[in-house]
Amino acid sequence: MSRPRLLTRGFLLVWALTFVTFFAAFQLFPTVPLRLRELGASLAESGRFMSLFTAGSALGALFTGALGDRLGHRRLVVVSALLFALFLGAYGGLSVRWGFYVLAFPHGIVWSGLLTATMASLSQVLPEDRRADGLSLYGLASPGGVIVGPVLGLWIQQRWGFAPIGWYLAALFVLLGALGSVLPKDHPHGRAKGFQWPGKAVLIPSLVFFCVALGYGALGSYTAQEGLALGLPLPSAFLSCMALGMVLMRVIMLRRGFGTRPIRLLPAMLSTALGGLVLLALLPGGTLRHVASALVYGAGYSMIHTLINAKLLESADPQRRGSAFGALLFAFDSGIGLGSFALGWVIGHSGYRAGWALGALAVAASLPLARRLSRS
Repeated sequence: MSRPRLLTRGFLLVWALTFVTFFAAFQLFPTVPLRLRELGASLAESGRFMSLFTAGSALGALFTGALGDRLGHRRLVVVSALLFALFLGAYGGLSVRWGFYVLAFPHGIVWSGLLTATMASLSQVLPEDRRADGLSLYGLASPGGVIVGPVLGLWIQQRWGFAPIGWYLAALFVLLGALGSVLPKDHPHGRAKGFQWPGKAVLIPSLVFFCVALGYGALGSYTAQEGLALGLPLPSAFLSCMALGMVLMRVIMLRRGFGTRPIRLLPAMLSTALGGLVLLALLPGGTLRHVASALVYGAGYSMIHTLINAKLLESADPQRRGSAFGALLFAFDSGIGLGSFALGWVIGHSGYRAGWALGALAVAASLPLARRLSRS
């Protein structure tokens, strides 16, 4: 009996939408802190944009996920992409740093709507018996965008400044909204009749995501700044190599397969991500340290999302998938925001390596929860 096809029109459309989203966002995330430094922000303060952005995304996810269940995920993708374009255009015209902080929180809410609606749309285009394979293949979209996004964003900023980044990304998200309008229609199970909270199945996965995100929180804001401080020839080396590690691990897992219980691999992948942060904190040197630690961290980190999302697709009520993914995003972005703030404070006062070591401790705290989840 032949296996169901993964590369359907609907799957490729969701994949492309996710790739463009992360390609654009990861031009913004490493360049906004540098723009804030130009406007007078300190090293520690430059991470506040991501703290506020992820706080908005975290709180918004509790409601935007359920909103997508109620109003339709395709509609939410389109509206979120167009609102995202408005925020990006506004950033391009700002000349005071407080303006970035004011816009960051509502911008994060819109980001949560885009991500939760996209993930819920994905559930409609994956064959039930190939979810882990499909999620692994789908997972190449976001690191693919992360590989090239920071390089392009930093290159544009260093030559023409920050404003062109905001303006051209605004136009890109308008095109993204048009792409979202041809997503598959909502699942025939129907939309939810009201706002519904996710069930107990998301509790342990959300706690794992929170711990992982504490360690991840400062990487987007501070690895490029450490690269610039060290005079590395490619300041975005960590982010790009992290994404490369994610891609390589996904290719390996697609060839190897996930078995009948993919979630059992979660502790090993968390341990790999932990090892990457330990290397970043302890290895000597600059470029080679960033490259080696990023490849290891990215290899483990990429599978954490795939394994937990596959588990959630299996256990969540189909009418509450948006709210379930919203709960995961709330936990993850809460961790990113807190991690960016706390690790940023540590980096500002004790140096980059102290921040990376603290991030490693946060990831280590998730291992007991992951073992429990892998046995469930």
